[in-house]
Amino acid sequence: MAKSKRPVALVTGAANGIGRAIAKHLAETGWCVGALDLPKTGLGRALGRTRNVLMMEGDVTDERTAPACVDALLEHYGRLDAVVSNAGIMTRKPLRQLKLSEWYRVIDTNLTAALLLAQAAEKALRASNGSIVTIASTHALMSEPDSEAYSASKGGLVALTHAMAMSLAPHRIRVNAIAPGTTDTAQPRYGMTEDELQAALERTTAERDRHEREGEEEGDPPAPREEGVRGHRDPADAH
Repeated sequence: MAKSKRPVALVTGAANGIGRAIAKHLAETGWCVGALDLPKTGLGRALGRTRNVLMMEGDVTDERTAPACVDALLEHYGRLDAVVSNAGIMTRKPLRQLKLSEWYRVIDTNLTAALLLAQAAEKALRASNGSIVTIASTHALMSEPDSEAYSASKGGLVALTHAMAMSLAPHRIRVNAIAPGTTDTAQPRYGMTEDELQAALERTTAERDRHEREGEEEGDPPAPREEGVRGHRDPADAH
């Protein structure tokens, strides 16, 4: 197929929540989007009526998935300009009850999958001077009880983002993380009651307000230019 005139992005975890919102926003603002999620997660229902979306099913923890998706997008659109590593899961249970298999499942989905996607997309992103965006979490810096696997995975994701930014900057690939806080989406609430969810949302809002006040008091630094980006982490009111 001829090379698309529109930029092309691959978004993982695109059937629900933040991933769905990212995919829809990109498609509605001029991008072609490869939307990836597990089978039977409602991907067609979520994005079936959105134009310029190529829907793909697969498991991000399977090392064959990312290369297959990148190849499919290159075959269909002839280019790849950005990847968004959004797919993520959470296991919330007391530390003493956390099984090693559960730990690995969270780490593989939230952290290792981002590495696999970056590896698969690097060549295409070099050609387009493209971007990698990882969806981390405020849990990377501030945690809650019974969230050890999730917090470790998101902390690791921030560190991975820093390292990839350093490694890929010479090739003009920008790598950045967004660190959302609690967001009330259609996703499962991992055992949280309405009161617990509301408390988490209030903590997120308070943390955001604190960052804004500190920025006003200290003076925000200028946004980094492309050649200076080194794994910037943006705290956001989401996720």
